[in-house]
Amino acid sequence: MEIMDLIQFLFRWGHVVFGIAWIGLLYYFNFVQGGYMAAASDEAKVDAFTKLVPSALWWFRWAAMMTFLTGVILVIYIMAGLSVGILLGALLGTVMFLNVWLVIWPNQKIVIASNESVRDGGEADPNQAAAAAKALLASRTNTLFSLPMAFFMVSHGGGYALGTSDLTSMGMWIGIIIVAAIEANALFGKMGPITTVRGVITSSVILTAVMGVVAGL
Repeated sequence: MEIMDLIQFLFRWGHVVFGIAWIGLLYYFNFVQGGYMAAASDEAKVDAFTKLVPSALWWFRWAAMMTFLTGVILVIYIMAGLSVGILLGALLGTVMFLNVWLVIWPNQKIVIASNESVRDGGEADPNQAAAAAKALLASRTNTLFSLPMAFFMVSHGGGYALGTSDLTSMGMWIGIIIVAAIEANALFGKMGPITTVRGVITSSVILTAVMGVVAGL
């Protein structure tokens, strides 16, 4: 194995490992912790948000960061072999990464600080409920994006090759419009069908099928 092939392999390995940590924690928050918080007492919620959640969010956001950075390096490395599928997968991963750092984490900081205030005998932040709702919608949206993103990640460059036909441009633009519309809802809209765990999983499977057709896979 030549040195460049070894370097590429190590970045791919790192990308997969960091991605497992990131998406694993994403699923934990959406499929496990969310249900617990809905049923927990106020005291249990305060305890979780001051002891468990900050640690989980630290691993979550930095796993997202490392997944994103190793992904950028891999995209640069394989620039000549890019396909619609790879680029749409990279777009989904980038939007998910930005949701983590620009939406989920800032709003979760408000929730954590509010619970710390209550723990210390103070008042809850009146913005806590709105911040929690924004973080949850972005988190659900990332869960929605996760299956098509993983689908493209393992497609090994399948689908339309860049520059081969008009279908390439059409597929790219349709994919971009779909992702932009869903992300706009994440920022300004409502939960809709992704409110429940079953709903977000079903919606993610459907989105994967649609995006696969768009990419020519």
